[in-house]
Amino acid sequence: MAEEDKESNQGNNAKPIFGATGRKIIYDKDGKPCRTCNSLLDFQMVTHGPTFKTKKPSKETSASATPKPCPPDVEEIGKSSWTLLHSIAATYPENPSNKEQSDLKQFMKLFGNFYPCWYCRDDFVEYSQKSEPKVETQDAFGRWLCDAHNEVNVKLGKEKFDCNLWKQRWKDGWKDGSCD
Repeated sequence: MAEEDKESNQGNNAKPIFGATGRKIIYDKDGKPCRTCNSLLDFQMVTHGPTFKTKKPSKETSASATPKPCPPDVEEIGKSSWTLLHSIAATYPENPSNKEQSDLKQFMKLFGNFYPCWYCRDDFVEYSQKSEPKVETQDAFGRWLCDAHNEVNVKLGKEKFDCNLWKQRWKDGWKDGSCD
């Protein structure tokens, strides 16, 4: 009975297609919203309903109290992952040994296979199969990674990054000295 009341309050009981951020909601294979594939705001909207509001801090909450960290969402995982990968490219040897090339290819394969967001994982694995990571030199890997990142940017409606500038962004710093 309580379950029927819950369902009737949800109207047609349809799952939201888009979240509060305007992004498409990604559902797991079991039909639940994927925590790591959606932004925290979208995940909370889907799991708490369209009337979800953030809680205001109570007077009892200390101003210096540190909020408990929540599991990372798709945006935090994505930004952290790209930062890690571009940093690896920036420190990868300019002329890597055969072993280093083999190790990096293996790392990229494993990274793709274990990426926490299954939707993003499938996309990255497909891209890596279509365009195998170029690991012959630091520059080749940095540009391959930039191209992969740009493909994701396009899918997300973001601007493409000029891959001619990847070393300034991730290795040397901008020529204007703002990173010195």
